[in-house]
Amino acid sequence: MIDVTDATFEADVLARSDAVPVVVDLWAPWCGPCKTLGPILERVVGATDGAVELAKVNVDENPGIGQAFRVQSIPAVYAIRGRQVVDSFIGALPEAAVRDWVSKLAPQPTEADLLAQAGDEASLRKALELQHDHRAAVVGLAEILAERGEEEETLALLARIPEDADTRRIAALARLGGQAPVARVAEDGMEARLDALLDRVKGDDEARQEFVDLLETMGPDDPRTATYRRALTARLF
Repeated sequence: MIDVTDATFEADVLARSDAVPVVVDLWAPWCGPCKTLGPILERVVGATDGAVELAKVNVDENPGIGQAFRVQSIPAVYAIRGRQVVDSFIGALPEAAVRDWVSKLAPQPTEADLLAQAGDEASLRKALELQHDHRAAVVGLAEILAERGEEEETLALLARIPEDADTRRIAALARLGGQAPVARVAEDGMEARLDALLDRVKGDDEARQEFVDLLETMGPDDPRTATYRRALTARLF
């Protein structure tokens, strides 16, 4: 559950609704029925485990959103999917009615979804037989293969879905030979290895790829990552 303002509505509701249905609860502190409905929405939407998300809007503080929905009374609740209003209701409904309303927004898991949730290699492969570009199954299986150092199959698998931070990290792990080689580098001294590669990145494509891959496995939260990325840019340009 997030509190949304006129300034954040575009990112927190409209853009987010491209990925998951968003329930928008328009309320105000003086509204008695809002105080009844609010906790019900939080419980019911929370029970979807992320399949549906809840955005709460105080219309007194954010009149622009109220005007956009042409709200005449509150509580007013709207379901947004793909940046469009797909359902709505006005007033404080009983919890059973709210649960039924929300359940229609949450997509039912497919057989591929359930297999991907199992997480073992056999189930992940079966999920991909049913849906070759199932993102969770691709990422889960690629992670298993990458940790074993199976570079060719890992990279071919990741090519089925759009690149993001997870796929870049897994691809890097596979190119580096898997979890064991990366762990050995860390034990021997990550900085020493990166410093040695940094001296070669200008004219050595393999050294540059290994350098970038090591940074991907370290991740953006490691303070060394940003430092070494700047050093790489300085060497190359």
